[in-house]
Amino acid sequence: MYIALLRGINVGGHNKIKMADLRKMFEKMNMPHVQTYIQSGNVLFESNETEEQLVEKVEHQILAEFGLTISVIIRTATEMEDIVLICPFSKNAIQEAEAEADTQWERLYVAMLLGAPQQENIDRIHMYKNDREDYQVAGRDIYFLFHDSVRNSKLATNLHKLEVPTTMRNLRTMNKLVSMAKAMETK
Repeated sequence: MYIALLRGINVGGHNKIKMADLRKMFEKMNMPHVQTYIQSGNVLFESNETEEQLVEKVEHQILAEFGLTISVIIRTATEMEDIVLICPFSKNAIQEAEAEADTQWERLYVAMLLGAPQQENIDRIHMYKNDREDYQVAGRDIYFLFHDSVRNSKLATNLHKLEVPTTMRNLRTMNKLVSMAKAMETK
């Protein structure tokens, strides 16, 4: 079971792809049991191909069908579950960030990268870390804890400095994807 995470679709009226059309595209690519979750481009599916093959194939097909150049990050259902389980921030740190919040925005996010970032590129974003925004790198995933909204985050807006394709999801979305994958596996 795989989960494809598309970067930057259906944001601010740009790179529009309807989830029904995205599902059909995956089905035409002979990927069974396709499900999507919310408009940000989360697709659960089955395949015997490797992650590298799937990234290339899906990106190519999105370009062919929708005329969009979109980065696709893929994780197995097991990898996604591990990402959720190994969150490096303590419960106290998360609760503190949530208690200080003046909005209902999520505080915990994970940026999933196509590959592990080089240390020199991590150093480029480190300068944006502050007492209101923290991060922890775990291989090819980066965990973020925001005391304020992610929308105003200097860390989040400078992820391009990692020079690796990346996409970010909040913990609520990650948990939902994990539960959907588990439900699909039991069928």
